[in-house]
Amino acid sequence: MSQFELLQGNTFGERVVNFNLGLRYDGPLPEGFRVINPFLDNPDTPSVMRQFYDRFYADNQQRRMLIGINPSRHGAAVTGVPFTDTKRLESDCGISVPWAHTHEVSSVFVYDMIRAYGGAEAFYRDIYINSPFPLAIVRDKNGKEVNANYYDDKALFADVEDFMIESMRAHIALGIDTRKGFVLGKKNRTFLDKLNKRAQLFDELITLEHPRYIQQYKSKDKPFYIDKYIRELRG
Repeated sequence: MSQFELLQGNTFGERVVNFNLGLRYDGPLPEGFRVINPFLDNPDTPSVMRQFYDRFYADNQQRRMLIGINPSRHGAAVTGVPFTDTKRLESDCGISVPWAHTHEVSSVFVYDMIRAYGGAEAFYRDIYINSPFPLAIVRDKNGKEVNANYYDDKALFADVEDFMIESMRAHIALGIDTRKGFVLGKKNRTFLDKLNKRAQLFDELITLEHPRYIQQYKSKDKPFYIDKYIRELRG
């Protein structure tokens, strides 16, 4: 039986929390790669994550999905919320994390966009963010573990492809509107097309530039990209 078949919860938010905490990957990996659950990396993270999903997802209405790549062990590992560092979690979501202070480049753009959208309540009422490979991947590089993307290695993608399809089907079962899926990053889109062709997950996929790319290389054009995000997500 798939680990995703018994997701429980009376609300969208409860099901997301149970999804995250129950994640595991037991499949093969190329030599030098390792998978970890970033939501369990810190013993305080689950309680913070519950606060977020209880506050913004305590209902059963459908949402559109913003599809990332895979979480980093240092990003979601602290807050349990994609693209949300502790600064934005407190300032925009009203949830304090006194035991940690994190700054994530992608989170800066995402929350500038969320404010323009109408704020966290308005945004999360419409949008759910997660990734096709919802666990962190690390690889050995000269004796040191560094973050990796699921598409960085052909053998890695081949090993995790079936798991990602199961994962995406589980995300959709939470209550996702499948008429459009919004993919972060052009390379991510290339591989999501492969998954979508196999499993027919979404009727249409829309590509949006990745927040990290915008923040690092296109910061002068940030208003343009914020408008693009909002136009596409509301379209």
